[in-house]
Amino acid sequence: MGARCSKFSLCFLPCQLKFKSNLNDSSDTENGSGNEDWFPGFSEFSLDQLRAATSGFSSENIVSEHGEKAPNVVYKGKLDDDQWIAVKRFNRSAWPDARQFMEEARAVGQLRSERLANLIGCCCEGDERLLVAEFMPNETLSKHLFHWDTQPMKWAMRLRVALYLAQALEYCSGRGRALYHDLNAYRVLFDKYGSPRLSCFGLMKNSRDGKSYSTNLAFTPPEYLRTGRVTPESVVYSFGTLLLDLLSGKHIPPSHALDLIRGKNISMLMDSCLEGHFSNDDGTELVRLASRCLQYEPRDRPNAKSLVTALAPLQKETDVPSHILMGIPQGNGPPKEIPLSPLGEACSRLDLTAIHEILETTGYKDDEGVANELSFQMWTNQIQETLNAKKRADSAFRAKDYVTAIDSYTKFIDGGTMISPTAFARRCLCYLMNDMTQEALGDAMQAQVIHPEWPTAFYLQAAALKSLGMENDAQETLKDGTCLEARRNRD
Repeated sequence: MGARCSKFSLCFLPCQLKFKSNLNDSSDTENGSGNEDWFPGFSEFSLDQLRAATSGFSSENIVSEHGEKAPNVVYKGKLDDDQWIAVKRFNRSAWPDARQFMEEARAVGQLRSERLANLIGCCCEGDERLLVAEFMPNETLSKHLFHWDTQPMKWAMRLRVALYLAQALEYCSGRGRALYHDLNAYRVLFDKYGSPRLSCFGLMKNSRDGKSYSTNLAFTPPEYLRTGRVTPESVVYSFGTLLLDLLSGKHIPPSHALDLIRGKNISMLMDSCLEGHFSNDDGTELVRLASRCLQYEPRDRPNAKSLVTALAPLQKETDVPSHILMGIPQGNGPPKEIPLSPLGEACSRLDLTAIHEILETTGYKDDEGVANELSFQMWTNQIQETLNAKKRADSAFRAKDYVTAIDSYTKFIDGGTMISPTAFARRCLCYLMNDMTQEALGDAMQAQVIHPEWPTAFYLQAAALKSLGMENDAQETLKDGTCLEARRNRD
């Protein structure tokens, strides 16, 4: 993968440290803190040292998701002793108080655990504020869970990720660092041995007052929206969203997931790639734990210790090293980035004319195999009227009469006698043509619900998100569509 494709590819492993290749065979404490003498102490680096390590903060060494446009850029670097590091360079206005920055960095730098990608130093010169952490060579949870190339993450590995993260949170909580900012799949990193680690960067306050919770509002703990404060219970809520990621293989809003759970429609929540590879009891238990973490009232959520207690008995294949479960050969380089398809490219550019041309050419062939009720119903006047609405809609779509198309597709969809993801896709584009971006996003998401493995649904979501100014989410959704399309082409 190119240097700019992974938001926080920071997994760190200093060459001189003596780590064991299989954490499960170790005699570590239960929360994974291990022998703290194995880790380097905390150091203060000079700006010249870090400039040299990163080749002058070269754009070629950027590993944060959005490159030089990100407010806080992360670089890969190499020290004089050949130790690989990750260097986070903050926006100049993020830490105006140098003393506060140093106090925070030193406090986080006192933590040492095999479950963390540990903070090993910092730099504070003039207006510059930089953090230095161990470098993790095997990408992020987002990459392995949402954008995998050769194989989906195995159930046993997903359970291990959940446990190791819970152990990391328990360790931090027990040492007075219970707050973690914006816990998400980019903050989970994989080390040399394929084992998951929690990035230390989220333990630092990430704003002037330390109250910022920089995440998509759909995934933000409800109490933060009410009070603007991050609490230990907020972190547990975010852990619940990660459990949803592990269950579904997708980044779905908690509200949607909870609707599925309450409706006892758990099968729609589970990753189809896992079918037949886990027991229903284990799946039910993980769903139950996620539901507890996502309770609206913070007091109703479990604490970090309870998470560890609940997850430990679920562990499978504990004797198998992480890199085997992950399918990561030792010393393997990063996979190549998958190029965008013509539709993905058009959606990334918001080229609505090109999107229309591709959808018109594709027609309804992707509706094949999608279950619909038409063949099970008698031919009635209502069905005929619904099909006539579809014909009118398709004719208007072909003629680029998008207002008429919206009206006719709506009548077809509301008729309810035939399920068509393509109809939602076409109406989505019509909405985009009329600057109705929220409606467009809703249709693209509905197309995904009907046809979960359909790349077109993800590409159109990306176009709608881009129209709404949600660039980060748009890029991630584009990657989802690209991976699905690559998988479809292989099959």
